[in-house]
This record gives sequence, structure tokens and C-alpha cells, in this order.
Amino acid sequence: MQATPKAAPIRATERFAKDRPEFSALLGLTRARLSQAVKQHTPIKQASSLGAEDVVITHLLQSLSLPATVFVLDTGALHQQTLALLERTQAALASHKSVSVEVYHPRLESVIEFIQDKGQLGIYDSIDNRKACCHIRKLEPLARALAGQKAWITGLRREQSNTRALVPLVDESELESKGWVKVNPLMDWSWGDVWQYIKTYKVDYNPLHDEFYPSIGCAPCTRAISMGEDFRSGRWWWEDENAKECGLHVSSALSPSH
Repeated sequence: MQATPKAAPIRATERFAKDRPEFSALLGLTRARLSQAVKQHTPIKQASSLGAEDVVITHLLQSLSLPATVFVLDTGALHQQTLALLERTQAALASHKSVSVEVYHPRLESVIEFIQDKGQLGIYDSIDNRKACCHIRKLEPLARALAGQKAWITGLRREQSNTRALVPLVDESELESKGWVKVNPLMDWSWGDVWQYIKTYKVDYNPLHDEFYPSIGCAPCTRAISMGEDFRSGRWWWEDENAKECGLHVSSALSPSH
């Protein structure tokens, strides 16, 4: 008996896009914000995990022909779907006049030392182990990516989680210690807005979003979420809710007491 073919998942563009009347004005404001940020803070780079928010920002930079570099941290533990999207993004921007793509990798010796000491699955043993892995695979490469920059652009949104509810447009909390500001042009966008943009402009995106992965990181640290769960509940799901940051976006500006 022939097996019944598995039905294809409903595309995220059909499931999540919300065409609301305010979106056109929001988009115009966001374009102006992004243009001003690039003009004011050059040299500037966009940090992209190749998630939904990040592909929107990259498309905006490209469509506005803004002089910016998009960098991706290839941690050595990304999903195959993410790596495939990275290749497509590199190909799409290879001949672009103003937007380019850089890829940063962790130092191999540090990865090997961690695995020798903690084991391949050591991240599940303690928060300290997991954060040490994040430091090796993300934070150290991030420092190299941002060396000499005035600012970086992220896809942080207030709706993503309680810890991000106070995300500002321009976060200067890292200016004194690290020498750069963080620009969050989508801070007031909804999930529906993100997908409305992707749908309208036919932006290439990670197919894991079709399978209920709203936030996509390293494969061992990411799972699909269920209806009603927080956007970031699929990240480091075995940890306490308040610990769910890798260190890239921990800032006093995101603290409720700030």
C-alpha cells in the first residue's frame, strides 16, 4: 500500500502576515529611521541571524541602497536550512553596490577545547556551560565583527519577550564600554507586520518559520513552539525564562529598572 504524501506546512506568510491600515505609515517611518541611522552612525553593520526580522532589515538596506555590511555568525551549529539561506543571501547580494555580506566563525581551538572539557552536549548540564558555549560561538566572533564600527543594527522587537519590552530605537548603553550604539529599527513592529513585509516584497526567508520556529538560533538550542507560547520559548527551552539571552543583547536599556 502506497503511503499518503505528507502535506506541506502552511507557509508563514499565509499564517502570520497581517495587513493593517497603519502598516504603510510604519514602513515609511522605519525607512526614514534606517536611513538616518546609517547616515549618522557610519560605519555601521547589521547583525543577521537570518531570522524573519533580519531578512526584512537586509531587504530594506538593499532597497534603499544604504552603505552597510550585513554580518552573520556561523556558529558551527546552525540548522541546514539557515546555512542554505545564508548561501542564497550571499548570492543575491554578491553584485550589490552598497550592501555586502560577511561571515564570522568561532575560533576552532576554542570549540575543540570546550567539547573536550564539557562534552558535545555539555550545554544542557548547566547555564554556565551554555553561556560559555555562546561566548565561544557568538560573543567572541561578534567582537571581531564589530571592531571599528560606530553602530550595529539588530532585529530586536518589543513584542518578542518580556525582557525586550523596553527596547529603544537607539540603545546607547554600550557606547561607553564598547564604543558603539545599537539601532533597533523594528522595535515597534508586530509579528504580523514582519510577515506582511515579507509577503508583500516576496523576501526569501528561512523555511523553519513555516514549522513554527519564530526564533532561530543554533540547532541544539532551538525548537518549534506551540500555540500561545512566548516568541522565544523555543530558545534554550530547558532553562529559566529570565536566563534566555546569549549575551549579544543583554543591556541596561532592556532592564525594567532602566
